[in-house]
Amino acid sequence: MDFYFGRKHQLKNTKRRNHPFRYSNFTIYCNGKELFPELFSTLKGAKHHIHILFYTVKTDSISNEFFSLLREKAKEGVEVRLVLDWLGSLKVRKKIIQELQEDGIEFYFCHIPKLPFLFYSLQVRNHRKIAIVDGEIGFMGGFNIGKDYINANLKLSPWRDCHIKMTGEGLDDLQREFLKDWLGASKINLLQNSVYFPTQSKGTSRHQLIPSKGKYLEEILSNLIRNAKKSIIICTPYFIPTKQIMRELLFALDRNVEIMLLLPNNADHILVKEASFSYLRKLLAKNTTVYQYAHGFFHSKITIVDDEICFIGSSNFDKRSIFLNHELNCGVYDKKFIGEMQEQIQNDLKLSNPLLLADIENPTIWTLLKEKVSHIFSPFL
Repeated sequence: MDFYFGRKHQLKNTKRRNHPFRYSNFTIYCNGKELFPELFSTLKGAKHHIHILFYTVKTDSISNEFFSLLREKAKEGVEVRLVLDWLGSLKVRKKIIQELQEDGIEFYFCHIPKLPFLFYSLQVRNHRKIAIVDGEIGFMGGFNIGKDYINANLKLSPWRDCHIKMTGEGLDDLQREFLKDWLGASKINLLQNSVYFPTQSKGTSRHQLIPSKGKYLEEILSNLIRNAKKSIIICTPYFIPTKQIMRELLFALDRNVEIMLLLPNNADHILVKEASFSYLRKLLAKNTTVYQYAHGFFHSKITIVDDEICFIGSSNFDKRSIFLNHELNCGVYDKKFIGEMQEQIQNDLKLSNPLLLADIENPTIWTLLKEKVSHIFSPFL
């Protein structure tokens, strides 16, 4: 009952936000060892403000460097605002928070579970990853903060993900999304403060920022698939589609649209791999091409349709991202950008193995049991 009425309340109070098409410049980062030096260097260059929101910040050497950098900038007089998801960053200790605040950082947790829908609010997470410096340079995508993401996790190393650096018109929309999340966490409204919205130059890549809060993402993905004429590429760490999206994928195959999935071979969470098997059997039976990334852990969230639009950001191709989480994605309509992303995907395929229907059509009793259990809990995986 908690979940049912909590979900009903969220849907009632969630309004769709459509940002206009913009033109920005993008740089793609698929390796944490390339992203973090660039991100930290950009933070060091901040003159006026740093705005950051992450789902997860670990408690390790990389996060310590991250926190130390923010504290140094705050001591220099730079406005530093940091928002972390309460559950995703639960290991960030009170002592660390106190030190951040003592040095002048404005810190808040977001999505703290609360009554009357305690269980539901525990499930709804802010899964976005945003960093903005001086309103002029922004980062968004799939990376969190921690040494796992620079290949220091022996089980999941090397970590393959995707993040984009943005300059240009799109920064205003990225800033608005951060400030709306900031308002929700801090109850402080800075959206009308022009100092956070400097004049932007026009970039070269046409795009649209697409936020979602447990609503509308299913419709957006369904429309992308429904309008596909030639090809669909889906790269995701978790493949647990909704009924509507699954229907659209099967209809696309009936229209002779080529579909390729790139998934991880190794799982980082219990049951997520088994939860995908029933969907994969149906797709493989209709000649979908499926690859499993075998060189570490694959965490990128990318969908490319007809070589014309690249949908990239924080949302996984699963029910949690679609029905629960607050996510942030970007639809990019630029041949050069899409070409660079496809080149990276081709490199990933060289490190992947094809998954065949024969590999999963006769599961063991133990695997079948895990599949059944995973379906029960699929909205929460």
